[in-house]
Amino acid sequence: IAVAAARELKKGEVFEPQSGIYDEFCSNFQFSETDDQDRAIADVVKDLSSGRPMDRLICGDVGFGKTEVALRATFVAALEGKQVAIVVPTTLLARQHYRVFEERFADFPVQVRQLSRLVSKKDADATKAGLESGQVDIVIGTHALLAKSIKFDRLGLLIIDEEQHFGVAHKEQLKSMKHNVHVLTLTATPIPRTLQLALTGVRELSLITTPPVDRLAVRTFVLPYDPVVVREAIQRERFRGGQIFYVCPRVADLGHIEEELLELVPDLRIAMAHGQMSPGKLEDVMSAFYDGKYDLLLATNIVESGLDLPSVNTIILHRSDMFGLAQLYQIKGRVGRATKNSYAYLTYIKGTRMTPDAEKRLQTIAEFTEFGAGFKIAMRDLEIRGAGNLLGPEQSGQMASVGYDMYCRMMREAVAQVRGKPQEEIKAASIEIKISAHVPPSYIDDEIQRIEVYKKIAAVDGTASAKQVREEIIDRYGKLPKTVENLLLIAIVKHFAGRAGIASATRNGRVFTLKYDDKTRVDVNNLLATLGKHGKHAQLKASVPPYILLKTQKNPMEELLSFLKEISRCITREHQV
Repeated sequence: IAVAAARELKKGEVFEPQSGIYDEFCSNFQFSETDDQDRAIADVVKDLSSGRPMDRLICGDVGFGKTEVALRATFVAALEGKQVAIVVPTTLLARQHYRVFEERFADFPVQVRQLSRLVSKKDADATKAGLESGQVDIVIGTHALLAKSIKFDRLGLLIIDEEQHFGVAHKEQLKSMKHNVHVLTLTATPIPRTLQLALTGVRELSLITTPPVDRLAVRTFVLPYDPVVVREAIQRERFRGGQIFYVCPRVADLGHIEEELLELVPDLRIAMAHGQMSPGKLEDVMSAFYDGKYDLLLATNIVESGLDLPSVNTIILHRSDMFGLAQLYQIKGRVGRATKNSYAYLTYIKGTRMTPDAEKRLQTIAEFTEFGAGFKIAMRDLEIRGAGNLLGPEQSGQMASVGYDMYCRMMREAVAQVRGKPQEEIKAASIEIKISAHVPPSYIDDEIQRIEVYKKIAAVDGTASAKQVREEIIDRYGKLPKTVENLLLIAIVKHFAGRAGIASATRNGRVFTLKYDDKTRVDVNNLLATLGKHGKHAQLKASVPPYILLKTQKNPMEELLSFLKEISRCITREHQV
């Protein structure tokens, strides 16, 4: 929030595309832009020219063209004479991006360099010197770019690819390098915290949900490990001239799995890749696999991030229950990048006990197989893990201590305060009106769904939203029991009591005691005039803090609601009761 506040108060540098040369760069894109991609590019270009520091999240499925959005933004900034840093999570992705960027910028007067483990010390030192002197315009690198020894001459744009791999400290360190630097973040499945930041307005969000032309959805199977199925999957891909990824959660598993695979398919050509290999050897293995010298790449999740290999259209995951939800989706996204049918097999060991969250993750991956599911999966991840501590370094966490809706409200208020737009502070009132109010298991038997309904009702902020929630619940679960109707009624009463500055409302038969919060300020004359309309039925009692006795007649709850709406108009900053 401190970084966001500082960035809000700074003016951003204005970058505008130079029409002729920018159009020429765009025409080199070998595919047709989708509508969503066009919209995301327009959003980014608008941000760059707005005069405020950009902080935009591009959420788009794997292979949906996020890299092209980054290329256009890079071009606009680089042609304005600014340096661009692209931070990626793995050396393999850094190498791939370097090749793409170098090829696209070949005809333009900018220097593109790479900084990662795969680069020799001599080249790395030259790149660092070039960044400090201003000779290097675009640098693509891993965490190496975050080292204190890296100094930029005129950094104007920071692009974070596959942001879910970076720690909060890393991202904030990058942003705080320069408060007015433009920041563009790319991801298919943002971590819950990032998604929550976008949903609560700390950062802007662009969605790319339209698949490229001729793209086919990946056929996904979640199943116990079966050697016969694995052998058939490998042989089917080989016979159609394709390649296979076999991904394991641990380096220690690779050796015995290689032996098992060679027993199943003796003539299988297997390459092995993992993060503990030397840079030179990893580079050689990947180059040989790219060139088709191997049928199958046996690897850890080093293949997870952004690798683009159209020849690979079958992927098998070993012990898929050990991967995170975003990881599963990213790894699955390594296939299906061509126009062929593609297959993903998420295996688990039969008989092993999975955690409830692991079961939910696999169920979610199996459920969301359609295009553009990344955003939905990120939303489900937000539900499973919680949004994390938005005001601290933890990426995930529980909000149960304050409740989801109160948490979101607090977050919105904090963001509004940072942006200089303080919202009206409404405190939650305590309501004790002695009616049975709950969601019975006989109405909704699933505990998670019951909690969802409680959360929706807790978020009610007026009559209109209560009506909307009511219709939604009826649509999903049928006619409301009286206890759920009561719960909605209490939510509305709570909202209007809060607006009227009432700290608590208690009921005794037809009489309600409404106690003011000790910080509530009201217009005394206005309040007395309002009470006067009700005669002896509404009396203001002098105490600290004061309270009102309301005697209702035929319809106690309806009369209470109507009365709360009336006295809410008496709130002021001028007089204290």
